[in-house]
Amino acid sequence: MKKPVRNNTLWTTIRGNRLATNLLAIVGLLVALALAAHLLMQLGTRHGARRTVPDFAGIRLDDALRLAARNDLRLHVNDSLFVPAYEGGIVLDQLPEQGVEVKPGRMVYVTINSFRQKRVPIPYVAGRSLRQAKNMLEIAGLEIAELVYRPDLATNYVLAEFFGRDSIRPNETVEAEIGSGITLHVGVEEGQQLTAVPQIVGLGLTEAKGRLWESGLNVGSVTFDEGINLFNRKEARVCRQGIGAEQAATLGSKVSMHLTLDRELVAREREEAEKQARAAAAERLAAEQEAAEEAARAALEARSGEHAAEESPSNDEFFE
Repeated sequence: MKKPVRNNTLWTTIRGNRLATNLLAIVGLLVALALAAHLLMQLGTRHGARRTVPDFAGIRLDDALRLAARNDLRLHVNDSLFVPAYEGGIVLDQLPEQGVEVKPGRMVYVTINSFRQKRVPIPYVAGRSLRQAKNMLEIAGLEIAELVYRPDLATNYVLAEFFGRDSIRPNETVEAEIGSGITLHVGVEEGQQLTAVPQIVGLGLTEAKGRLWESGLNVGSVTFDEGINLFNRKEARVCRQGIGAEQAATLGSKVSMHLTLDRELVAREREEAEKQARAAAAERLAAEQEAAEEAARAALEARSGEHAAEESPSNDEFFE
């Protein structure tokens, strides 16, 4: 009787080889794990699912949270401002903005309106230099309302400070809302009333104000292009200033400014302002040198006249 012929297939060969069987099992396991991970990732990220971010601005925070939940989104309060025109707890701004398509579960960051402005103690800055006083106020969250110059030998040193009509005295705790302005009375010696206006075209509002205060100047009217609001104001830059850079101005003078979001306009205006500033600086230095030379000549003539008077004989001496 004949024995049946064995079917020597590839599978039979692999099954007969322990190493090949183990390798095949490992490859199969890796493929299964990769497929499982892919499926889990698809489920976790909900691939292809999109949500349109609703408009949260102008509604109360609790209503915004419910609206976010209905749209399968999460809400996080990232910041707060105090705008008296709105009620406390109202959403003022959001990121991403309304209408942007995002994945479900995306976090939306919102800025809400505070119920009241935070108050901070006013630092005592009398006796400090103007620059030191400005820095101390800024660190406290305050700013300069006005610089008032008074005759004194200590030029650009703070003589007194006021919050409204109230004088700030040492060892007294007076609080003010963040962002409030403090009036500083500053000394100026006779003959030193002039200062050079700084270049502020291209700067943001906060930095531009600081440059003016450090130069002993006050902030005049501040205007903005249409479309600039509380939320994009930080991006705006000065494109015009009332008194040109490097021109001489009396300490305490007001310098107005206009701000825009148009970066190309800012670049053009800044280039022109820097050009005019170089010309004004050269003209101012020439005028100062001419004035110094004139003063030196006048002093020399005065000394010459005194010497001549001392050397000339008097009428009595002449007749003797």
